[in-house]
Amino acid sequence: MDQSDAPCSSAGPRFAVARELLQAALEDLSQEQLKRFRHKLRDVRSDGRSIPWGRLERADAMDLAEQLAQFYGPEPALEVARKTLKRADARDVAAQLQEQRLRRLGLGPAAQVSVSEYKKKYREHVLRRHARVKERNARSVKITKRFTKLLIAPESAAALEEALGPAEEPEPQRARRSDTHTFNRLFRGDEGGRRPLTVVLQGPAGIGKTMAAKKILYDWAAGKLYQAQVDFAFFLPCGELLERPGARSLADLILDQCPDRGAPVQQMLAQPERLLFILDGADELPALGGPEAAPCTDPFEAASGARVLGGLLNKVLLPSALLLVTTRAADPGRLQGRLCSPQCAEVRGFSDKDKKKYFYKFFGNERRAERAYRFVKENETLFALCFVPFVCWIVCTVLHQQLELGRDLSRTSKTTTSVYLLFVASVLSSAPAADRPRVQGDLRKLCRLAREGVLECRAQFAEEELEQLELRDSKVQTQFFSKKEQPGVLETEVTYQFLDHSFQEFLAALSYLLEDEGVSGTAAGGVGTLLRGDAQPHSHLVLTTRFLFGLLSAERMGDIQRHFGCRVSERVKQEALRWVQGQGCPGAAPEVTEGAKGLEDTEEPEEEEEEEGEEPNYSLELLYCLYETQEDAFVRQALSRLPVLALQRVRFSRMDVAVLSYCVRCCPPGQALWLISCRLVAAQEKKKKSLGKRLQASLGGSSSSRASAKQLPPSLLHPLFQAMTDPLCGLSSLTLSHCKLPDAVCRDLSEALRAAPTLMELSLLHNRLSEAGLRMLSEGLAWRQCQVQTFRVQLSGPQRGLQYLVPMLRESPTLTTLDLSGCQLPAPIVTYLCAVLQLPGCSLQTLSLASVELSEQSLQELRAVKRAKPDLVIAHPALDGHPEPPKDLSSIF
Repeated sequence: MDQSDAPCSSAGPRFAVARELLQAALEDLSQEQLKRFRHKLRDVRSDGRSIPWGRLERADAMDLAEQLAQFYGPEPALEVARKTLKRADARDVAAQLQEQRLRRLGLGPAAQVSVSEYKKKYREHVLRRHARVKERNARSVKITKRFTKLLIAPESAAALEEALGPAEEPEPQRARRSDTHTFNRLFRGDEGGRRPLTVVLQGPAGIGKTMAAKKILYDWAAGKLYQAQVDFAFFLPCGELLERPGARSLADLILDQCPDRGAPVQQMLAQPERLLFILDGADELPALGGPEAAPCTDPFEAASGARVLGGLLNKVLLPSALLLVTTRAADPGRLQGRLCSPQCAEVRGFSDKDKKKYFYKFFGNERRAERAYRFVKENETLFALCFVPFVCWIVCTVLHQQLELGRDLSRTSKTTTSVYLLFVASVLSSAPAADRPRVQGDLRKLCRLAREGVLECRAQFAEEELEQLELRDSKVQTQFFSKKEQPGVLETEVTYQFLDHSFQEFLAALSYLLEDEGVSGTAAGGVGTLLRGDAQPHSHLVLTTRFLFGLLSAERMGDIQRHFGCRVSERVKQEALRWVQGQGCPGAAPEVTEGAKGLEDTEEPEEEEEEEGEEPNYSLELLYCLYETQEDAFVRQALSRLPVLALQRVRFSRMDVAVLSYCVRCCPPGQALWLISCRLVAAQEKKKKSLGKRLQASLGGSSSSRASAKQLPPSLLHPLFQAMTDPLCGLSSLTLSHCKLPDAVCRDLSEALRAAPTLMELSLLHNRLSEAGLRMLSEGLAWRQCQVQTFRVQLSGPQRGLQYLVPMLRESPTLTTLDLSGCQLPAPIVTYLCAVLQLPGCSLQTLSLASVELSEQSLQELRAVKRAKPDLVIAHPALDGHPEPPKDLSSIF
């Protein structure tokens, strides 16, 4: 070899080590892989030159290692070999070569820059790389110009509820706007100085979690965040890393984000407490289980993306590093077994003020922005949905197109499904009439591709897949896909993904309604495949199923037929109906009630227990599906086979209550609702009682409590109780068990009791409620329009408020059964009760006092009542001749 062909000397220990590593890697290849490697290596050029094919054609592993090291030099040869191995589909060998290179040689002479010197270089690189973000339609905009502040609420403290009295509902937690101060607070230490190592940002799809995470990374690089805590921050998109083939180490992932291959990775990893890893979309990680999913513990070990990310989450890989994790709120239980003492915060989207800011940033033109914003503001439902940034983007995009054409929005939208369909319709309607059939056909292909991806848990699609479907560079590709270009082995790798993962799930749902009438399924699977796959609470198909139900209303199906020019089969709607009704099998209700057994002797469960068992509530998810339809008749028919709606351990959000309220308004006659161990108050902030409130609580006073009850703001459950008063509501039984009932909840329930047309049974079992709360409920039961015939209340400990139930018996014209089993009744209350029971106006027929300790005097008084009213059934073991007492619900709840 001519001396001019070799850029470096073959002398020195680094040359020998490089040659040894190259030979070991190439000897791991099969004959077919080695052949591919030689052919790929022929195309590699350095300074316009490449190794002559004559030297490569018949070279074995030892000869190839020598040729590489001689031609390129030791360090470049290792990098060329690594890239060529990847290009030859030997990614595992490439990863092993990189791991051994880092172990044996470090990062080469070019990497001998200190960490302190590299910090500045890396920050500048992050600022350049993340200065612009791509809009959903692939338009690139500055992150500082487009980012609109989001509401972020820290997790409420469990200790607050214990500090507040049962009569006092905590004030709502003030969600903070996501400015620098709010982001800095995420990793702030507690009162004891302990700083969280893991922070979780959770929220529904499209709420802005990814954008917030990218803004945090950008602000860190700009010197605004975590300056005293973090030297290097890395953004790891979990979905992309899970789909990437081959094995890679955490060191490889770090190098991929650096401006060059000379980053001092070893020195960085030597101080893990100075590192921040941002794991975006951690809910996409597979569930734990199996040795192949064992978390990675070595930052230089080449492993699958699931193992590396799992190691970070589990804190077995760099346990002292900081983690910022984003995840969908619909599936927080999926990460419960992985995270180590996380501090959680909820991303709540835009405030009303920030919705307006987003409109102005989107349109740029102040006049058009004002016109669009005013239109949406006047549409109450549409304006409410715009708190979700992705929905807001869709609305703005549709409005922008219609304003360009001189049109206006003609249809209101009540659900996320209808808003997403609006966007699809706008794409179709904007196509010229001559092109519309082709665009309709392309959209059908797109929906099938989305379905395949959802069922296979795949969010990225190769360029070849779009070419096979003839979608590349089509209108639907530019409207629905974002293009990603990543440096490949020797050429740029191009992949496509949908505007938002939630949009892929929507299009997947749409595909089922675009199937031909006679086709029961396709290669991607019919609707039965989707519904069977969604039979588990942690299923990745939850949102797709919601969208499917949203498309099943008569109005949405009519929209689809009109826009796609096809007949939508009723078959899918009937299958979905049968699926919902099938959830009402005999084993469903006992599963819920079994979970509450053993709680009858307790107050509200401790917060720690609630969080430990927290997982997506399947019954609530079914109600979300029904809510999306917004078709009352369909919901009523679906619920007719589910006589009991049992929700257990739900921490109700306002959206949860809105969903439950809609379904209750539509429920058929005879429906029962059980809320067991649920949180019925909004998120809270730590707030000590004021001196005035403490004095008021200690002094009591009916007049002051009546006045304060009137001043209470509506409770979280106010919409639910309002739904119970709807003339079409068929709810006949309501049970609240092991819940805390603040005075505002009692006040709203009391008002609903006066107007609920079919509610005949009310059970309050082992709840925490105040004397004032019992008084307000008694007033509601005493109202002449109240239809309640059976009232059960079970309370632990002395309760002065029970005295208010006695005069209610004199006033209520419908109450026939009162169950006070398990309550503590002082002798004066029993005396008062016996006096009222003997009044001619008292219509009570059954009084159950099972497990109630009574004095001999109280028993004598009750016997006297039985002699005076022989038809009145008084169930107590100590009373002679009593019949079998009514079933004690405490054994169930």
